[in-house]
Amino acid sequence: MNALIKKNEVLNDLLGYKGLKIIQEPGRFNFSLDSTLLAHFVTLKKDSKRILDLCTGNAPIPLMLTLRTQGEIIGIEIQKASADQAKRSVIINKLEDQIKIYHEDLKAIRMMFKSGSFDVITCNPPYFKVDPASNLNESDALTIARHEVMVTLDEILREAAFFLRPGGKFAMVHRPDRLIEIIETFKKWRIEPKRLQFIYPRASKEANGILIEGMLDGKAGGLRLEAPMVVYEGETGNYTQEILDIFNMKKKEGLN
Repeated sequence: MNALIKKNEVLNDLLGYKGLKIIQEPGRFNFSLDSTLLAHFVTLKKDSKRILDLCTGNAPIPLMLTLRTQGEIIGIEIQKASADQAKRSVIINKLEDQIKIYHEDLKAIRMMFKSGSFDVITCNPPYFKVDPASNLNESDALTIARHEVMVTLDEILREAAFFLRPGGKFAMVHRPDRLIEIIETFKKWRIEPKRLQFIYPRASKEANGILIEGMLDGKAGGLRLEAPMVVYEGETGNYTQEILDIFNMKKKEGLN
């Protein structure tokens, strides 16, 4: 196993998830609470046999989804180093039969997968637009992960609509300040918003994240606003029980 870990990399436990490990590299964009909450939020059913994770990074979402499904999971990552870490993390966890990682631009994979070939698509995308006032990171890797330099929100939704089957689900984590644009872009690409959840750092603070899920060609209307997700208790810095339960989620028995 040590041969799979390169210089400057570390092998971490994937939160409290029993048996799951992930390769990380200090200074690169590593997985965050956002990815964890998205993997927990997305709807997976018996017919969710094929799942696509866009902007997969070092594959935290595909790894966590194996606790909820036996379906095939494909991860797409444009950054070579992150895709390489993801592939090696899959090997370390002995999940090669379930997860496949591709180092590709998500805008250039239509030759690889047919239209309508996925039941569920997830994405933890870059959150920030690029404009003359953008404070870009010195690290190219961090810039690509956080800013829309390689892919935009519109392009992500366009590709999601192409790869989803009718009635398929697309789930994403993002920032509240772009919520109106996000809903408009969902609807532009025929993905009808069906579930929305706000993430609050503390109950006394304003929301700093959203989880949103839509259905391709779903009937207009019917958006459900989920109970708020609060991360920390009071001003203590301790995680709420809800967050701790997510961190320590165990593999479900009798997965489909």
